[in-house]
Amino acid sequence: MTGSRRTFLGTSTVALALALSAIIFTAPNSAAEPVDYGKGDGAEQSGGSNSTGIYAAARITYSGSVAPNGGSGNVTSADVNWNPPPCWYAPYLGAKDFKKKMSQDIESQMNAPGMGGHAGAALSELKRHYEDEYGWTDTPGYKDYNVDKDGEGMFWAAVENPNESDLLKRSSCNDLPFWVDNGEAPPPQYEQAITPEILAALAYQHMQLPDTEVSLAPEQTTKVNLPTWAWLDKAVFDEVQATAAIDVPGFNLQATTTARPVSLTLEPGTDDAVTYPASGECLINNDDSIGEPYAKGKADRTPPCGITYLRSSGNGTYNLQATITWDISWTGTGGAGGDLPDGTFGNGQAVTVQEIQSVNR
Repeated sequence: MTGSRRTFLGTSTVALALALSAIIFTAPNSAAEPVDYGKGDGAEQSGGSNSTGIYAAARITYSGSVAPNGGSGNVTSADVNWNPPPCWYAPYLGAKDFKKKMSQDIESQMNAPGMGGHAGAALSELKRHYEDEYGWTDTPGYKDYNVDKDGEGMFWAAVENPNESDLLKRSSCNDLPFWVDNGEAPPPQYEQAITPEILAALAYQHMQLPDTEVSLAPEQTTKVNLPTWAWLDKAVFDEVQATAAIDVPGFNLQATTTARPVSLTLEPGTDDAVTYPASGECLINNDDSIGEPYAKGKADRTPPCGITYLRSSGNGTYNLQATITWDISWTGTGGAGGDLPDGTFGNGQAVTVQEIQSVNR
C-alpha cells in the first residue's frame, strides 16, 4: 500500500506528529560520543549491541586544527549567506539493533495513557511501515525491519548539528529512518544525506585558525604622524587543515578543508588615521610573508603595510584590529573537491599613540 511521501494514509498530520514526537529518530550528534541505549560500549564507532544495550554508529570524527570538545571554530565566513548544514542523514543502526530499539519505543508509546484514536493509529501504521512493507511514494516499506539483510547495510537517521542555534533548522531533517545497502548511495530523495561536501562544510565550521599577532614598529607605543610598520613573517603562519570523517561498516567518507592566508586587513580603531595601502588590505608577498619588517634607514619611507595615526589616544589606547583573510578549499573521498567561502579571523591589539613632544628655547 502506498500514500504520499511523509504522510501516512488514514492518519491526520497532527496525530502523526503527536505519535512520532515521543519516539527519538535522531542519530547521535556529530560532536559527541556515540549515543548509548543502555550501556553499550561508547568507545565503539561501528554501531551494534551487547548484553547491556544498543549503541549507534553515526559519529563524525574531527582531526587537525579543530576547536576543542567539538565546538565551533573561530573562522568567520566572508559570505554572510553561507552557513554550515544544520542537519543531515547518516548511518544509524543495523537491522537487528534498529528493530530492537524501534519495537521497544513503539510498544512503549502505544501503551502510554492517551495514546489512542488518531495518535494510536499513526503508531500502528509506523509499525506496519517497518514490519509489514507498508510504504508510500518513493518510500518502500520493510519486511520485519530488514533483519534478513542484517550486516548488509544500515538504517540511516537524521543528525542535528549541535552548533546550529536555530531549532527549526536543526530539526528540518524530519524523514523517518531509511535503509541503505553497504556500498550504495542513499536514495536520491534524501538530498541531505551525508556527503564529502557536507563533511567539508562541517570541518570548516570546526576549524581553529591560529591566533596571530601582527608585528609593529614602533611596538605598542607610537607617535602622532609617525608611520607604524606592520608585517607578518612567513614563519608566523602557514596553511591550516581540518578533517571530518565518518567510518562505519560498508560506508566511509572523509573531507579535508584547507585554509591558506592571502591578505591582512588593518583597522586602526579610529577614523583619525591613514592606512597603507589606502584600502587597509595588505596582500601576501611572493615569499608568503605579508608587509615588510621595519629596519634602520626606512624612517623616511612609506610602509607597504601600516598605519599613521593622526591624533593622540590620550590616556587610553586604540584597538587595532588585524584580520587575516584565508582562501578555503576542500578535497574528499572519491576525488571530490571545490572551494568554500573565504574565511576571516582577527585579533585586537592595544596601541598607544602619543603626541610628539618638542622643546622651545
